[in-house]
Amino acid sequence: MIAVLAGNWWVLALRGLAAVIFGLLAFFWPDHALPALVVIFGVYALVDGVFGVVAAVSGSRGRGMRWLLLLEGIAGIAIGIISIFWPGTTALVLLYFIAAWAIITGIFEIMTAVELRREINNEWFLALSGGLSVAFGLLLVVFPVAGAVAFIWLIGAYALLFGALLIMLAFQMRAWGERLRRT
Repeated sequence: MIAVLAGNWWVLALRGLAAVIFGLLAFFWPDHALPALVVIFGVYALVDGVFGVVAAVSGSRGRGMRWLLLLEGIAGIAIGIISIFWPGTTALVLLYFIAAWAIITGIFEIMTAVELRREINNEWFLALSGGLSVAFGLLLVVFPVAGAVAFIWLIGAYALLFGALLIMLAFQMRAWGERLRRT
């Protein structure tokens, strides 16, 4: 697992960058119609899912539970496609799509971090981003009537934090990969 992540650190960095860009767009476009947010989120989830699948299936080296990363990617692709092709869905349905995606993604990230704990130190970046995803999803389920702007800003804040954590993890994996190549 560590070899796959270290060899594909750039995929984690791109996932993080996509999340940061999505978060910034959510902050700068709060007044636009919800369908625009649905499509933006759909594209983000789709791209994030594709990167997750690429990271899971690329690289012949590595062992462990790559299937968790694959399932996370497939979930992102599915939610992305649903969001893109049905942008007229209500805000409540979108909210539950996003909540389900965040909870599923978070659970898989926590499971992956537990698996990585056996191989490296400081896997907490991934565990923390997974915990943040689960907490975000649960907040959306518990408080579904939040105002549209608050909803958009909450999504933006989540995406910025999640993206920053993935970028930090990516550079940690890059350094780990360089250490592996030197030995």
